Amino acid sequence: MLFTLLQVFLMTFAVAEGKDNSILKLDDTKAVEAFVDSGDVVIIGFLEGEESHGYKELVEASKKVDSVPAAVCTEKEVWAAYNISSDTITLFRKADDWKSNIVLSEVQKFDLDSLVNFIITNEIRYITEYNQVTAVGLFNAEVRTHLVIFANRGSEEYSELKEKLAALAPEFTGKFLFVLINGALKSNFKAINYFGLTTKDLPRVGIYDGDSDMKWLLPEGEISTERVRDFCQSFLQGDLKVSRPYCVHSLICGSHERGKPHDSTF
Repeated sequence: MLFTLLQVFLMTFAVAEGKDNSILKLDDTKAVEAFVDSGDVVIIGFLEGEESHGYKELVEASKKVDSVPAAVCTEKEVWAAYNISSDTITLFRKADDWKSNIVLSEVQKFDLDSLVNFIITNEIRYITEYNQVTAVGLFNAEVRTHLVIFANRGSEEYSELKEKLAALAPEFTGKFLFVLINGALKSNFKAINYFGLTTKDLPRVGIYDGDSDMKWLLPEGEISTERVRDFCQSFLQGDLKVSRPYCVHSLICGSHERGKPHDSTF
């Protein structure tokens, strides 16, 4: 135990010193499982060693996107547990129980910029703040239904809602992606208008379903954990009142006719 603690200390010190080859090493399946479970989004390089193609890029990417923990596993016995047979970089995320592999022998182009872009666009958390970068990952995710929270950053409700709904999100893993949209940003006005709202209407909560291209608003009132949970459950049970369909691309480009969706009842 003492030796393990010493190893962890030395690794932490090396990372703090910024050495080029410093990255957490995972030696067995339990270590990989614990690392995957340690954050909303993590990335692991299943690589043969420091000379492997992708190793240096992963180390540098972990410095550029330090919000996503990174590690390396060189033990091929562990690779087998994850159906990996050659050098691969894998991103794991909890929000939709999803993972994506970059099999280095199969990609035509792989460099630091492409890896950083891959991490950023797929950095979807239990509650993800919407912007033009995260939008790519959100709309490409396997989970097509979004619980959308509109609130103005800087308001009393913003931090409270973010914390409250981030705690609720794990209950709906694989069913909803929780998306926080800052109404104080001009670039988000199209998303707010897409739901028939203005910044004066905020905070509000809605659901967007990518499969049916439909949306619903939680009726005005307190945005409590219980009301949002019931709202989500009502959608899953098919109890929400049907609203008009809209083109999802209008959220980003504003190309579709604007209109006000119905408040849902349940």
